[in-house]
Amino acid sequence: MSAVLKSEVRLEPLTAALLDDVLRIENSAYAHPWTRGNFADSLKSGYKLLALMGGDTLIGYFVAMEGVEEVHLLNITVAPEFQGLGYGVLMLEALSVWARSRQAQWLWLEVRVGNTRAMQVYERFGYRRVGERKNYYPADHGQREHAVVMSLKL
Repeated sequence: MSAVLKSEVRLEPLTAALLDDVLRIENSAYAHPWTRGNFADSLKSGYKLLALMGGDTLIGYFVAMEGVEEVHLLNITVAPEFQGLGYGVLMLEALSVWARSRQAQWLWLEVRVGNTRAMQVYERFGYRRVGERKNYYPADHGQREHAVVMSLKL
């Protein structure tokens, strides 16, 4: 699939109508993807879900939960065919703008310890490693994988 020019993309609320596309991307991007129920629960809970669209094509999305003076990024995903083109950073920027508008002082996230590519993107954006959660993520063969906790002061 050809890259969509960044000037042609837009952010819009991620709604239940997009869940089939979200699940297609989620299942192609991860060995242990979120389920339809995870996304439906996030919608019901009032979390911030944004879709990055290029025309009618879903490029990526994020799910964030607002807390007291902080926002926790729960999921951010770029469709594999659009990875490496700067769309993840574009969504991180949108998340930061939204979080500041909510008077958040901090952004938080967890990332698999083995996902060095994502950690590099977060670090270039300004996130810092602040801890680790042992056995946080499901892994293959019934195992668990640690998560690196990262934060960004807004």
